[in-house]
Amino acid sequence: MPAERLLPTTEAEDLLALVREISRDELAPHAADAEEHARFPREKFRLLGKSGLLGLPYPEEFGGGAQPYEVYLQALEEIASAWMSVGVGLSVHVMSSYALATFGTQEQKQRWLPDILDGDLLGGYALSESHAGSDAGALSTRAVRTGEQYVVNGTKAWITHAGVADFYTLMARTQDSGSKGISCLLAPGHVEGLDAAPAERKMGLTGSVTAQLRFEDVRVDADRLIGEEGDGLKIALSALDSGRLGIAACAVGLAQAALDEAVAYAKHRTQFGRAIIDFQGLEFLLADMAAAVESARATYLAAARRRDRGLPFTRQAAIAKLVCTDAAMKVTTDAVQVLGGAGYTRDFPVERYMREAKVLQIFEGTNQIQRVVIGRELRR
Repeated sequence: MPAERLLPTTEAEDLLALVREISRDELAPHAADAEEHARFPREKFRLLGKSGLLGLPYPEEFGGGAQPYEVYLQALEEIASAWMSVGVGLSVHVMSSYALATFGTQEQKQRWLPDILDGDLLGGYALSESHAGSDAGALSTRAVRTGEQYVVNGTKAWITHAGVADFYTLMARTQDSGSKGISCLLAPGHVEGLDAAPAERKMGLTGSVTAQLRFEDVRVDADRLIGEEGDGLKIALSALDSGRLGIAACAVGLAQAALDEAVAYAKHRTQFGRAIIDFQGLEFLLADMAAAVESARATYLAAARRRDRGLPFTRQAAIAKLVCTDAAMKVTTDAVQVLGGAGYTRDFPVERYMREAKVLQIFEGTNQIQRVVIGRELRR
């Protein structure tokens, strides 16, 4: 059953009703088959774009929905509850659009942002490298200025939408000065010298393409530099604050889907002449799952409201990502337990939910890194 929502406007209520309809009719019926066969659902992102959902938190001037983050995240939660790969993909696209929308010049935004927000283009976020995951400042992919272009060489790792994205928000080294030598480029997705390795063979989110991204003398026009040279790490970390809220919302959507499946099963499964939901041991387990979902949702919404008010939210975003993804892992594991042997089979979706939950504790900064962020914020 859909979770109750507290939305700020009638427009937001209508928007969420549309999202629920799309999730129910266009996403949920196709999720299991696509995940089983590792099919990337590119057409679903085009549908989201044409429905106005790829640019919800961005200005109407450029084709966005001009919705507060509080509303965008609740829409994202609904999509993730229907199909996690699509929810994560939407979150990545919105985060990939952030640098241009927030740090780009007016001319840059007018030139590229409308196509990015209307569904014709899909984004990727190219920050991580095999030796520079949590330590983003150690990245080695290099962009050398040559006339009116940058020549990019290097390999990015664990890139969502690698090889299928139409653009990448790319962090590359332009100077040998540590974290201060990193710059941000809006790199085209289909250009000579840019190649994706075979997709990673993952535990979950198999409908989402994740792979290494290799740059070999890739030429990127200098007018695609976002901000100034050396601003890249600042832009990357700012984007991650908002991106972590996206992953938190996805985690709550996944946990809600697992809870709904567990409750439905417990109402219909009988033992000793009674529905198993009537046994207190199971009733208490389901109650704890419901409490975890509601608490996690409140955490990401509180952080989103700070963001919407223009208040600092780095610590709150890290807390939301930590709390929500840990909750998703716990709730999906408990959902498998509620279903017993059936939950361990692929005849029910909870085993897939459990596999999908694990990566949420890893990407957009591991949950150990979230604790580092929170601790640093407390020391300030």
